[in-house]
Amino acid sequence: MMLAREPKYLIKYLSTLVPRLAIRHRGLWIILLLAFTNNLASTELIEFRKGEHQLFAEVALTASQRSRGLMWRMEMADNMGMLFILEPQSRQCFWMRNTYLPLTIAFLNQDFKIMQLNDMTPLSEELHCSEEPAHFALEVNQGWFAQRDIQVGDHLEATLR
Repeated sequence: MMLAREPKYLIKYLSTLVPRLAIRHRGLWIILLLAFTNNLASTELIEFRKGEHQLFAEVALTASQRSRGLMWRMEMADNMGMLFILEPQSRQCFWMRNTYLPLTIAFLNQDFKIMQLNDMTPLSEELHCSEEPAHFALEVNQGWFAQRDIQVGDHLEATLR
């Protein structure tokens, strides 16, 4: 669950990120444009792939969605997660208040390279912060990356579904 942040950085962030994503990740730039106009339906997902492994992530777009994250959920399918779009100029911190699922958080750069992985304990208020600026955070069921031998330094492919 992400600590509450105001989305005022979004316009500036999109103006620098969208051109790079349009070139490198054709499907994902659409998500950012839809996020900007708040037209992304809650059923829209991003598909992440690493080799044969597939994961679908909901996108936390609004301040409310980012603040709530995966709170109050009692279960989540094995191949599901949540993606947070971050302000890359600062250190980002997450906690597990009111979150019942054991999660692993991956901090990703703009190319979806995994920069850091942290396991998080349910219902804990311990902060899990990015060690360096990250563009995205991806929360998944704890152990998802380890069980698939996906590690720091690996790149994920992203596609809008």
